[in-house]
Amino acid sequence: MSTKIKTSVVVIGGGPSGYSAAFRCSDLGIKTIIVENYLNLGGVCLNVGCIPSKTLLHIAKLIKENKKFVEKGILNNVPNLNIEKIISWKNKIIKKLSNGLQFLAHTRKVDIINGIGIFETPNILNINNNDNKYQIEFEHAIIATGSHPVKLPFIPYGDDRIWDSTDALLLKKIPKKLLILGGGIIGLEMATIYHALGSDINIIEMSNKILPSVDDDIIQIYNNNIKNEFNIMLNTKIISIDSNKNLLQVYMTDDNNKSIFSKKYDVILIAVGRIPNSNFINNNLFNIEIDNNGFIKVNDQMRTNIPNIYAIGDVIGHPMLAHKGIHEGHLVAEIIAGKNHFFIPKVIPSIAYTDPEIGWVGITEKNAKIKNINYGISCLPWNSLGRGLCSNAENGLTKLIFDKNTNKIIGGLVIGYNAGELLGEISLAIEMGCDAEDISLTIHAHPTFYESIGIATDIFLGLATDVLNK
Repeated sequence: MSTKIKTSVVVIGGGPSGYSAAFRCSDLGIKTIIVENYLNLGGVCLNVGCIPSKTLLHIAKLIKENKKFVEKGILNNVPNLNIEKIISWKNKIIKKLSNGLQFLAHTRKVDIINGIGIFETPNILNINNNDNKYQIEFEHAIIATGSHPVKLPFIPYGDDRIWDSTDALLLKKIPKKLLILGGGIIGLEMATIYHALGSDINIIEMSNKILPSVDDDIIQIYNNNIKNEFNIMLNTKIISIDSNKNLLQVYMTDDNNKSIFSKKYDVILIAVGRIPNSNFINNNLFNIEIDNNGFIKVNDQMRTNIPNIYAIGDVIGHPMLAHKGIHEGHLVAEIIAGKNHFFIPKVIPSIAYTDPEIGWVGITEKNAKIKNINYGISCLPWNSLGRGLCSNAENGLTKLIFDKNTNKIIGGLVIGYNAGELLGEISLAIEMGCDAEDISLTIHAHPTFYESIGIATDIFLGLATDVLNK
């Protein structure tokens, strides 16, 4: 027998998208239930993704910074690492945030039911969590089931030396030789962490570049900074893996199978992307439309083809970013409450929390060329920036993209210390339709990293005094 429950809204998935939607619904006076497969709210992002990875990346940054100052003779020795303490600190952060979400759910009277939800009809959801069965009758449903790592057919996944990002963040061991498959954000961030912890890193990328969305000049700065830290092998693919007792023998090619070479590794980390958790959404009674890549189709109000069922977050497509899903969650709650809102952001920022960090938002120079925009660029290298020199971060760069026809800012890329934080001003400027003069006339604090945005704008206008104008 199933316990029968009635609610206005059921949210399937308790990650950033799902709990944001549920909490906003509650704040708007709508009775809401979250169905979550795992015991804790927060999804991949909090428990095995964004938060633990950024915790470890912060430690990696401190380790690298310390080594730099030892090399300069300013500090005397490199500190010893306590891996158990690092794991404990990471877990405490996750627990604190997780407990915070449980408190917010309880205070808002948002019930949480653990289990997997399967639609029976467009108004009934069945949940089986092994111990109990529930049947929820609802008016509106919000699907926020997230995504999971891609699995490759030639990988021996039964071997405990084959990791995904979840395994890597557990810090089960620090491998002497680590191979990472995938030169995207996840692969590069994991490389940053494990290099700092002492691993010898190789990265395999099948395409001819890493982070293809980012302009080539920014990637060149990144490559120059990490060339002595780990090896990135482009246009390379794995043919097979021979797993023996001691090491993983990996056979690969970089010339389309004309020649094959091999290398040995202690651990292989698979970081080739994520796919949506949508395969269990439909049953035989009705069908929610899903595209060829497994993403649920929605309109600009996040509605599926079933009018009272919405979908948000990773499960509806790229970019698979928590901050995008959070905004979609707020939007859906407000639409259910009767507001006529639409999800039409001008820009969504992206960040690779590598070292150096890379952030980009809006139109890149690469995009501008493809779209045949009459654009202008302005760059400020941080070796001309007071705060950059003070902070041992002179390897950074702020790059702004302007529409020459209107003088409006349309994009920005930053590489360097805490680059992602500088995207705030750039994103707001683009959303508000600021032109170069608006930014130039805004007084930027000195010495700061965000001052680079003001100086780069002055360079574009020919007004800069801190550097020579072109």
